[in-house]
Amino acid sequence: MTAFCPVRALYLGCPHVFGRTRAGLGDVAFVINYEGKNVKLIIATIKPFKLEEVREALTTVGVRGMMVSEIKGFGSQSGHTEIYRGAEYAVNFVPKVKLEIVVQDSMAEQVVSTIAATAKTEKIGDGKIFVLDVESAMRVRTGEINDDAL
Repeated sequence: MTAFCPVRALYLGCPHVFGRTRAGLGDVAFVINYEGKNVKLIIATIKPFKLEEVREALTTVGVRGMMVSEIKGFGSQSGHTEIYRGAEYAVNFVPKVKLEIVVQDSMAEQVVSTIAATAKTEKIGDGKIFVLDVESAMRVRTGEINDDAL
């Protein structure tokens, strides 16, 4: 039931979608690797006060967009205690900002090094950076796929 397709099948109605129904749920796309169009997802957690500085640095290296979320977490920092109105409280989750950036494979190393250099305070809790392969990406408005969708 599979056939070679030079284009990654991304959405129903695409002429390159193949496969048949699964338990009556409609068409199922079997995805074939789209040669030469590698895309990376970079997930970074940083301190909130570093967000604007990191955004400016990423814009200068050519990043055209990112998703930002306010999150809470803990790692080696393991939270801390604060005193509020004379009472001591344990803060187990530390506020962070999560950046999600999708870039061409060729830009990934530069983006990671830019984030690391800009977000670094040399104190515990500076954050983490993860790089993942993106199987496919699509711009909803135009239907462009992978690095064309960025």
